[in-house]
Amino acid sequence: MEQVTVHFFTEDNNEAPILIEGLPGIGQVGKLVAEHIICELGAEKIAEIHSLHFPPHVVIDEKGVAHLVNNEIYRYDGDPPLLFLIGDYQSATPDGHYVLAECYLDVAEHLGVQRIYTLGGYGVGHLVDTCRVLSAVNMEHIRPEVEAAGAVFEHPETGGMIVGAAGLLLGLGAQRGIEGVCLMGETSGYIVDPKSANSLLRVLCQLLEIDIDHTTLQERAAEMEHIIAKLREAEESKTREELNYIG
Repeated sequence: MEQVTVHFFTEDNNEAPILIEGLPGIGQVGKLVAEHIICELGAEKIAEIHSLHFPPHVVIDEKGVAHLVNNEIYRYDGDPPLLFLIGDYQSATPDGHYVLAECYLDVAEHLGVQRIYTLGGYGVGHLVDTCRVLSAVNMEHIRPEVEAAGAVFEHPETGGMIVGAAGLLLGLGAQRGIEGVCLMGETSGYIVDPKSANSLLRVLCQLLEIDIDHTTLQERAAEMEHIIAKLREAEESKTREELNYIG
């Protein structure tokens, strides 16, 4: 098996200037956003990516048939045309992160991508009431545009790190002259976070100048808020019981 193989389902070479990456990460924030947009726009799957750097297992479908794990590329032939990179897997090896990122960029160049948006979560270690969207760019001239859309740049004077595809696509993309923007919704990091995803979706739609229905994400966010409220109530009740016992 090759390190990475890309199988296209179509022979057309319709170009798209924008690629949106939404692979798994903290709070599954980026994954939720990318999959939501794909569903709302009716984007079409055009390719599958397999790699020996993915985890060593297969997935079993509802018919009991085993399949190699893979990531997928979707395309929306609208205004603007968009590409999406989604899936359930990042590399299981350090070297593989670079190998896969270079492959993703090869596909992006082949399909005429000029800018990549990578999406993810920014873990803060506690429950968040108002989710900011933090950002990083790989070219300084992009920053004012991103800030105008509602994203913020946290502690730019001290820097930071972005792990995995969300970061490498910016760094390696810059070497190829491809603009890159990383958007990260604040999240506790403890749960799948549709509330953070909804905040990130608003900023991304502003940057893309598209209108996407938020209803499904808002409903999921409301359900999660209900669950969180119960968890907080249980924690407060436990604390009160402990204080009463001490007293």
